[in-house]
Amino acid sequence: MNRSEGFISANRPVTAVIVGAGHRSLVYASYAEEHPEELSIVAVVDPDPVRRQLVADQYKLADDMCFETVEQLIARPRLADAAINGTMDSVHVQTSLPLLKAGYHILLEKPIGISEEETLELLQTAERCERLVMVCHVLRYAPFYAAIRQIIEDGEIGGIVNIQTSENVSYHHMAMGYVRGKWNRKDTGGSSMLMAKCCHDLDLIAWMKGGAKPVSVSSFGGLLQFRPERAPEGAGTRCLADCQIEESCMYSARKHYVEQGLWVPYVSYNEHLGVKQTQEQILESLRTDNPYGRCVWHCDNDVVDHQAVIVEFEDGSTASHNLNGATSRPCRSMHIVGEKGEIQGVLEDGYFVVRHPDPRQGSEYSERKVELNVSMDMHGGGDLRLVADFVNALRGGTPSLSSTSLEKSVYGHRIGFGADRSREEGRIVSL
Repeated sequence: MNRSEGFISANRPVTAVIVGAGHRSLVYASYAEEHPEELSIVAVVDPDPVRRQLVADQYKLADDMCFETVEQLIARPRLADAAINGTMDSVHVQTSLPLLKAGYHILLEKPIGISEEETLELLQTAERCERLVMVCHVLRYAPFYAAIRQIIEDGEIGGIVNIQTSENVSYHHMAMGYVRGKWNRKDTGGSSMLMAKCCHDLDLIAWMKGGAKPVSVSSFGGLLQFRPERAPEGAGTRCLADCQIEESCMYSARKHYVEQGLWVPYVSYNEHLGVKQTQEQILESLRTDNPYGRCVWHCDNDVVDHQAVIVEFEDGSTASHNLNGATSRPCRSMHIVGEKGEIQGVLEDGYFVVRHPDPRQGSEYSERKVELNVSMDMHGGGDLRLVADFVNALRGGTPSLSSTSLEKSVYGHRIGFGADRSREEGRIVSL
């Protein structure tokens, strides 16, 4: 990206407008609260008047800095250096294109877009407008993956031969996001489950390969579990209204969202903006009109609950990714086999091991354990490291190894879009 007007001075904070006042946008915007000298939130765009006002109160925004639509925002002279775009997947590109043309740099929630065509359109527009777009592939900034990538960069395991990754989505996360929740249908959420949930993992595969081009992909999978015909005897349409087995069901909305307090920012409207509902109010909503109170076997979901992906790169190396929905333990795993060694670990364990062949008598291989000793809150701190890197890039700083600039983020998306075509059409797809 060549920018015509120079970089933003370090003598003032980078200014940003929140576009889409959802949970993820507010996580990224919280960097302004921790580092006000680096980032300042100066405006908000959201169609919901309640959310607009809550953000206005949180960041002390005047009424004329609160907008219902992007069109209203860009009708004014540019109000900020950048936009934090946390809208739904289906409108990521639709909202980003006018922002770029109006001169805003963008921190864009993943996935970039819902098709390869619009993803490339966004890339071309960003280049033409000379604006920076960074994609919120936050796992590149998690210490676990950043440390693995540095070892590869240092050449310790040699050239990569194969990468194996898996994402095991817990039963309660699967039910919340992809069966009951707003990513449960491709036509409303905008993305397949692979792209909504695993574009992180596919991006990590492409990133670990250091720019090698993926050339072909194949994929299998489908919706196996969460279908009406798989409902146990006695299941109703809503957990707290007409279900005879709610007390023993592992998908009970009461157990997940009230007794354990899981996923409350999604289940309880505007919880992420500080609005607190009583337990009685949440129970009543789950009993009546809250979509998260529906039986998991009687929803309108159509996205997969399991999918396997195999990809080949131009250098002959391969990679595979397995998406498993509704597992007991949520975790992401990675195993990278190189010509001189291998790296293997589980993100949630907080460590990985590096192994090298050792042909000496009495030995087979050497192994060392790399401990990260970090909390997994906000992706191991990756969320805010991403924002810090975005601010640094806008000031003209050297991009980090983790940099998620748009031009460095498209290969993972191409793998995902190709994998979905392969699964749907039953063929190997050339990329």
